[in-house]
Amino acid sequence: MIRPTHILNLSCSDQPGIVAAVSTALAAEGANIVESSQFWDQGSNEFFMRIAFDARGASSARIEASLKPSIDRFGIRARLSDTARRARVVVMVSRFDHALLHLLYQVKVGWLEADIVAIVSNHEDSRATAEANGTPYHCWPVSKDNKAEQERRLQELVEETGAELVVLARYMQVLSDDFSRRHFGRVINIHHSFLPSFKGAKPYHQAHARGVKLIGATAHYVTPDLDEGPIIEQETERVTHAMSADDFVAAGRDIEARVLARAIKLHVENRVMLSGSRTIVFA
Repeated sequence: MIRPTHILNLSCSDQPGIVAAVSTALAAEGANIVESSQFWDQGSNEFFMRIAFDARGASSARIEASLKPSIDRFGIRARLSDTARRARVVVMVSRFDHALLHLLYQVKVGWLEADIVAIVSNHEDSRATAEANGTPYHCWPVSKDNKAEQERRLQELVEETGAELVVLARYMQVLSDDFSRRHFGRVINIHHSFLPSFKGAKPYHQAHARGVKLIGATAHYVTPDLDEGPIIEQETERVTHAMSADDFVAAGRDIEARVLARAIKLHVENRVMLSGSRTIVFA
């Protein structure tokens, strides 16, 4: 299978000729399209497209120059990514480390092509895991008195490491509105329940008390509106009255780890495009 050298994401108002113009520009640079997905949102009349292509004979700058006439003509919002550059990720975790361990494993075996450049926690619990993986570990306890200072340190870490993505892998602290706005579309959270149900503390226990028949997890982009960000990925699992609240928690751990890993993979492969409060996901 041919591995693409570049991925192009584009969006604009829908109009005739977009696909033809972009494809022609890529062909002029000798690009071979490996994968192409598109979607027309009829409600907003917005057009979204993701193209993965092999263009070994052309630089990113040359490709961008070739695309510019089409971008200007159609008012396209475009992002060109070089697949040789692996995404750099900061993972944040509190005491529950199942999602973190799953991410580290998926990176190790090559399923998730990203580099975890730092692990941040408000507890010491995962330091040994980080050290065994050779990943810098930052333990920054958080209180109401130092929350702003610790978030400033997080911002500095993101800048120093060049991280494009921050992952909340069961990090049990709420990021500020300012940080959430500044990094919109670049912070992913795993919510340990099937949103929008059972928010807050002990959602699985809430679900058990209500006698639900399905539990699940939701990975979404973080926004100032707590747990209301655009949803990337979800999964559910059937449960029964015979299961205890602890059984719900155990099943939920597996779902959370899988859903978060898939959401990150979709993000780093540029398969997720934002459309207001929704996402367009080219899986």
